[in-house]
Parts: sequence; structure tokens; C-alpha cells
Amino acid sequence: MKFFHNHRIAILLLALLNGQLFLAQEVIVEPEESTAVADTVKTVMQRTKIDGVVAVVGDFVVLDSDIDKEYLQLQARGVNTSQITRCELFGKLLEDKLLVHHAIQDSIPVKELEIRSDIDQQLTAFLEETNGSIDELLKFYNKDSEQSLRDEMFEINKNQRLALEMQRKIVDEIEVTPEEVRTYFNGIPKDERPIFGTELKVAQIVIIPEISQEERQKAINRLKEFKADIIENGASFTTKATFYSDDMGSRRTGGKLPLMNRNRPQMVKEFRDVAFSLEEGEISDPFETEFGFHIVYLEKIRGQEYDVRHILIRPEVTQEAIRAAKAKIDTIRQRIVNGDFTFAEAAREFSDEKETRLDGGQLINPKTQDYNFELTKMDPELYSQIQNLKDNEISLVLQDEDRINRIKFKIMTVTDRIDEHEADFARDYLKIKNLAEQHKQYEEIAKWQEEKIKETYININEAYRDCNFNSNWLKK
Repeated sequence: MKFFHNHRIAILLLALLNGQLFLAQEVIVEPEESTAVADTVKTVMQRTKIDGVVAVVGDFVVLDSDIDKEYLQLQARGVNTSQITRCELFGKLLEDKLLVHHAIQDSIPVKELEIRSDIDQQLTAFLEETNGSIDELLKFYNKDSEQSLRDEMFEINKNQRLALEMQRKIVDEIEVTPEEVRTYFNGIPKDERPIFGTELKVAQIVIIPEISQEERQKAINRLKEFKADIIENGASFTTKATFYSDDMGSRRTGGKLPLMNRNRPQMVKEFRDVAFSLEEGEISDPFETEFGFHIVYLEKIRGQEYDVRHILIRPEVTQEAIRAAKAKIDTIRQRIVNGDFTFAEAAREFSDEKETRLDGGQLINPKTQDYNFELTKMDPELYSQIQNLKDNEISLVLQDEDRINRIKFKIMTVTDRIDEHEADFARDYLKIKNLAEQHKQYEEIAKWQEEKIKETYININEAYRDCNFNSNWLKK
């Protein structure tokens, strides 16, 4: 079961090397036909690996080439595969297929529109990161059309979603009590207790250059001109978005965004409020969000799903505003160093970052939702900014940017440091609780897997029957 894990959606594109799927999901028989054709499948597999089939799990096959692609996937993620055997990866693929097979048997639903929307986001993110074109992407993955690429991505997304939902169903009601946490911790031999790495608490003060009213009005006027040209002269909204939108992600698709759903708030509130107030075929007036100014075109309504396009114009930041912001944060830093106020007091008084201002500038770890950042798992960019800081030392002024602000200035400090240490029940209770819950989930999934192996048609090729499996795939 140690190979039972959730793949991140963000790496799905890695699965399309040489025009093949990492997860070969070819359905070979319908459920009601499984018994009738079992002997035929077995005969085929006992030949010299015809078509590379090395296993059948329910209605799915595993190809020998799938194992090779699993190696490529791990290597692409930076994993050292020198100690990982083919048998181990083969066992993981069997587990993947078992999950998907029974998700289908249990009629676990997946929404095709959501999957296709996810694909839109994946392609957009991939092209943004690589600054590539769709033609280069197709060439790299040996596809003759964007549709063929999307079709294969659909199968990957669909089956990974099915597997994830099946896992979720298995462990959905599992919780651990404080006594179970204590029992779990006490059951770990002292010399085997986990070591938690050095953790830091980090705070920052951010100053963002102000946008002048003149630049704001320029952005509004430009969007008004676009809307007028589309309505009065028949110009194309899609073309305008392609040439002029400052949203690089949707620009290449003519401003088209992932499907919006009234029950799934994936956009900021101001954007949702405008989009959901439009009639089909209507274009909004310019409006503002934290990203800039937009106009939205509601292309089509499908029940709760909305097809929208938008054009984003981000007002220019003047050099005068940049200089003023830099001078302001220089002054703030000097006053903290002089002892006029503490870092936390200055953050609450002056910082432009609303997410951290009220907490005295304390950053929240997005993975753990607390203030602690484990040094070895810290985002590389954040690590580079604080690695040389002593406790309560103030960094020099740093210039930065994010998805909202093209330029911002910040100062940082380390407010607390916990050195590497052996797990302590009181101090590390939340971490230990998570480990205990994972252990309980692991046991429940293992139990489910053993039960399902017994009732599922499974055939393993002779070449892999000597593998030392964690589960009873050979039904001995």
C-alpha cells in the first residue's frame, strides 16, 4: 500500500510522453462479460506478452510500457528512481486499476464539464510556465491536434478523479480520538520516533505602489472603447482579448475562462457577481477586482454552468509611484531598527498586505495552515529571502511581484525558530495527530484492497509472478 497515493493534477501533462498515457486505461470488456472472456484473456497473456499486456485488473489492462512511463514520471518530478524496482511500480499500477475499476462498479459520478474545465486550466498553466505555443506543445507530445491532446488528458483526469473519489469514499468517516493519538504515539519505539526538521515563523511588511486615478481611468476608458467597438461595429470580443488582454493565461484562448459554476466559486466575488448578473450574449460595463479592470462577455448558460470570456486591463504603475513606495518602506525599516516600534506594530500600521497585516505580518504556511515553515520543505524563493536572517533581524528591502502586483517592496524577519527535534507529544500534537490519522486511513484502505482483490478478476503475467507484492495479487 505504500504506493497508494494521489497524483497532483498539476503534473498530468507529464503523462503524455510519446503520445501514450501513463495510466493505460483501455477498457477491454464490459463488467457483465468479465467471466465469459476470462479464459480468453488468460490465454492471450500467457503468450509472449502480446501487445505488452502484463496484467488485467477487472476491466482494465496494465501494459509493460506503463511501468517505463511510471519511471519517467517520477524522474520528471525529481525523484531518484535508482532504488525503485519494476515490481514496486507494477504493484502501484495494480492498485491504481483496482481503485478505478471499483469506482466504476460503485457508480461514483464524475462531472465531464468539470474535467474539461480542469483541462483548460492545466493547458493554460503549462503554456504560461513555458511561454510556449499550442503548436510547440503538440509537437512535444507528438499530437496532431489540440483535440487529440485534450482527449488523452480527459482520460487521465477522469480516471485519476475516479481513483481519488474511491479513496475518499473508503476513508471518508475515519477520525482519530485524542486517546487513539496517544496510543499511536506511545506505540512508536523511542528510537523510531519521527524527527521534525527546523521550523521557522516568518513575518513580512509589504508596500505596494499606488495606482494613480489617471491610470485607473485610462484602463476604464480603454475597456469602454473595446465594448463600443464590439457592439457598434461588430468587432470580435475574442480577437480583442487575444491582442489586448493583460490576462496572459486566458489571452491565447480569446479571453475564455474555465467554466464558472454558481455552486463552485472559483473566481473572486466581484467577478462572480458581474458574470452571474448578465444575460446570455451580454457584455458587462468595466468593473474592478484586485487584478485590475475587466469587461465580461457571457457566451452561454448551461444550467448552473456559465461560459464566459473576459478582457483584463491592468493600470500602469508610474515610476513616481514606484519611487514613493520604495522610500516609504525604507523609512519603515529604519524606524523599526531605531526602535520606534516593533515589526508587528509596523505591519499592523503600514503593511499593504491585508492577508498578514492583522497578524503582525505573520505568514501562514499554505500546506499546514499554521505559522510554522519547515526549513527543508520551504518554498525555494521564500527560503532564499530569509536563509541568512538571524532571529528578529530585519532583511534589506526586497523587490518582488505576484499574480496581482507587477511590483511590490517588502521587508522580512524570522520571529521564531524551533530547531530539529524528536517528536514531542505535547508540542507536536497536531503533527502526530495527522500521522495517526494517516496510519488509520492506511489500514482501512489496505483492508478494503484485500477484500476487493478476492472478488475482482485479476491475472498477472508470468514475468511478474515472482514479485514480492504487499498485497495478495496472485490470490495464493
